[in-house]
Amino acid sequence: MKDLGLLSYFLGLEISHDPFGYFLTQAKYTFDLLAHASLTDCKTAPTLFDPQTRLTPLDGHLLSDATLYHQLVGSLVYLTVTCPDIVYAVHIVSQFMAAPRSSHYDALVRILRYLKGTMFHGLHYSAHSSLQLQAFFDADWVGDATNRRSTTGFCFFLGDSLIVWRSKK
Repeated sequence: MKDLGLLSYFLGLEISHDPFGYFLTQAKYTFDLLAHASLTDCKTAPTLFDPQTRLTPLDGHLLSDATLYHQLVGSLVYLTVTCPDIVYAVHIVSQFMAAPRSSHYDALVRILRYLKGTMFHGLHYSAHSSLQLQAFFDADWVGDATNRRSTTGFCFFLGDSLIVWRSKK
């Protein structure tokens, strides 16, 4: 057995620590994802979605090769480990994996442009946080106009630190 010292990088997670706690980010993973999508020189987007955008299975033309779309969505799912703010948007674009269209790809690019501006954001786990457990839950009953299904989500905090979250249709 060998002691490799304090953990600083593992499977795309960058871990930094100080007396105040731990900070997890995936900045390098995000940059590599932007490079894979050829978006390193793009402008940043202030939000994940245009509020007027409603994606449906028949918007736009069918992508001739959906490989890049599949790779990017899969990578975004992994990126939600340290970016819980993108969970809902990734959930929306992942619904169209079977037959992605140009409008779905545009929404995916918007998420990537948002991530370019928030690349160095992450999760902070405070060393001085209380051990009080809090849970939050929300649902939009019959929120999807296409199939009339609900989306639910929850998150658990231990003190000030987010420890578990989920969003499901």
